[in-house]
Amino acid sequence: MLSRIFARTLDVHAHCDLPCGVYDPAQARIEAESIKAIIGKLADNDDPDFRTRAVIIKEQRSELVKHHLWVLWTDYFKPPHFEKYPQLHTLFNEATKLAGATGTKGSMDASVADDLLAKIDEIAEIFAETKKG
Repeated sequence: MLSRIFARTLDVHAHCDLPCGVYDPAQARIEAESIKAIIGKLADNDDPDFRTRAVIIKEQRSELVKHHLWVLWTDYFKPPHFEKYPQLHTLFNEATKLAGATGTKGSMDASVADDLLAKIDEIAEIFAETKKG
C-alpha cells in the first residue's frame, strides 16, 4: 500500500480527452446527410403522420449535428489550431447555427442542408490538416 502512495507519477500529455482517433467531423456529416434526405422525403409525402415523424427525426438529427460539432470545437481543437486557422471559431458558429432553429432544425429548405454540409466539409478539411502534423 505504501508503495502505491509513494510511487513515481508519470505526467502524460494528450492533444484531446482521449488518445487521438476518437473525434471525427464525419459524425456530424452523417447526421447532416440524414437531414437532407429527410427534407427530400418530406417534399414527396403528404401523409400527416409520416410528416410529423419525419420532422421530429429531422430536428433530432439537427441537435446531433450541433452536438458533434460542439464536441470537436470544445474538446478536439485547441488554441494552437485557432491560431493557425483563425476562421475556425466562425466556421463552427456558422455551422451550429445552420443546424439550429434558424437552420435545418426549423427549416424544410434543402439549400440550408446543403449549406450545413458545406460548412462541415470546411471544418473537416481543417481537421484533416491537423491530423497530418
